[in-house]
Amino acid sequence: RVAVVGAGVSGLAATKCCLDEGLEPTCFEQSQDIGGLWRYTEHIEAGRPSLYPSVISNTSKEMSAFSDFPFPEHFPVFLPNALLLDYLRRYAERFSLREHIRFGTTVVSICKCPDFATTGQWNVVTEAGGKQTSDVFDAVMVCSGNFSEPSLPLQCFPGIERFRGQYFHSRQYKHPDVFQGKRVLVVGMGNSGVDIAVEASRVAAKVTISTNRGAWLLSRVFEHGYPWDMILNTRFMSLIKNNLPGPLSWWLINYKVNRWFNHENYGLQPEKRWPVREPILNDDLPSYILTGRITIKPGVEEFKDNSVLFHNCPEEEPIDIVVFCTGYIISFPFLEESVVRVENKHASLYKYVFPTHLQKPTLAVLGLVKPLGAIMPVAEMQARWVSRVFKGLCQLPSQSVMEKEVNERKKNQVQWFGLTFDEVLKTEWLVYLDTLASFIGAKPSVLGLLCRDPWLALTIFFGPCSSYQYRLGGPGCWEGARQAILTQWDRVLKPTRTRVPAGSSSPF
Repeated sequence: RVAVVGAGVSGLAATKCCLDEGLEPTCFEQSQDIGGLWRYTEHIEAGRPSLYPSVISNTSKEMSAFSDFPFPEHFPVFLPNALLLDYLRRYAERFSLREHIRFGTTVVSICKCPDFATTGQWNVVTEAGGKQTSDVFDAVMVCSGNFSEPSLPLQCFPGIERFRGQYFHSRQYKHPDVFQGKRVLVVGMGNSGVDIAVEASRVAAKVTISTNRGAWLLSRVFEHGYPWDMILNTRFMSLIKNNLPGPLSWWLINYKVNRWFNHENYGLQPEKRWPVREPILNDDLPSYILTGRITIKPGVEEFKDNSVLFHNCPEEEPIDIVVFCTGYIISFPFLEESVVRVENKHASLYKYVFPTHLQKPTLAVLGLVKPLGAIMPVAEMQARWVSRVFKGLCQLPSQSVMEKEVNERKKNQVQWFGLTFDEVLKTEWLVYLDTLASFIGAKPSVLGLLCRDPWLALTIFFGPCSSYQYRLGGPGCWEGARQAILTQWDRVLKPTRTRVPAGSSSPF
């Protein structure tokens, strides 16, 4: 019996993978429906992620699909949140997941049973309708996400206590009406920060983005008009970017991202001395900077009564509203701190999944990773691996080996194109998927396929690394995987070539 906490992307994948392995999942969802982050509600609910209605996925549908369930071909290439939720509902219906979900049920606590050292069992206390219930489970999958508890470090912003304007965290944002005719400051340059700034600039008197470090900016519409992730996340590109010397990598990323526009001219160029976050996906920001709708400024030095002072800028900027896009805190309120330790936004987990110090590997955390790519295939691959570990078909290394790897990862922060990320949760998307797939015997062999099916092998190596590749062989093999791979570009072109018949075409 497996307890699954949360019915979002990770929770649905976990429930389905448990069923695939013959385990008995019970998924606890505190709200009344599935979808997690992707289910929009007008009102902000405590303990749940909050979405603004205009959110569109940053990853394309072919790269975001679960490995045995492609998106409908008529869906757009990048999904508005309502359509992504529709896909998750179709997934839940296709694999009969709803009957394993208890809605309106909050997980209060998860504790080791007294005989944990021999059984590995957990006591799970839940609450529904004001009544608490205690159940014993053989294993637990934590799929509660990390976008529920906002990080608002006001102590880092001198003078904020005397600021007379309005300020709030991006989690509270829903509609741009609040910015009508106002002078707006957006602090932080993540994807949410840029989205909110772009929306605000359509109604506000003035919009300023404050960023210490700058950012690489990518367009969803990449080279030759194809989706960015279908061009960048290929085995061929991964081989290049993970084997180039640092200086050459820095030059290559500069060249690639500056082909769209020169980041330095727009005040966005990251400096080498700053650790660099993942690139920002936004199609509008450069033109909005050009037309004066948005201004880029350095970090905030001090807030005044009705204005703000930026680093290295002598003049004060009048401000009415501040939106803090300062991220989220990772927390597991239902777990004892000794089970999953969180330090500096980092949980000490082997392969971002398993606590290293438990006597029995019967608790796993899913979705707590931020790859430069879609999270759905990652969460699903984690769930496939975890369910087989729970079943005893896959073994974990010794505690000392796992702890050594976790500590090494803390010291040597992950690189992408030679740039160090500032959060240990960042990881190379394709390498991570391949690593987990190799644990369960589902990693495709390009060389092996080259002899048996050369066209498929070349498509896998030079084409997008869509998740269907991990269903070609091994456990959970899906007979439709080959066809899904060879027709992925057709599904990309179908919703765009609406004036002319869609023919088979790809950039490769």
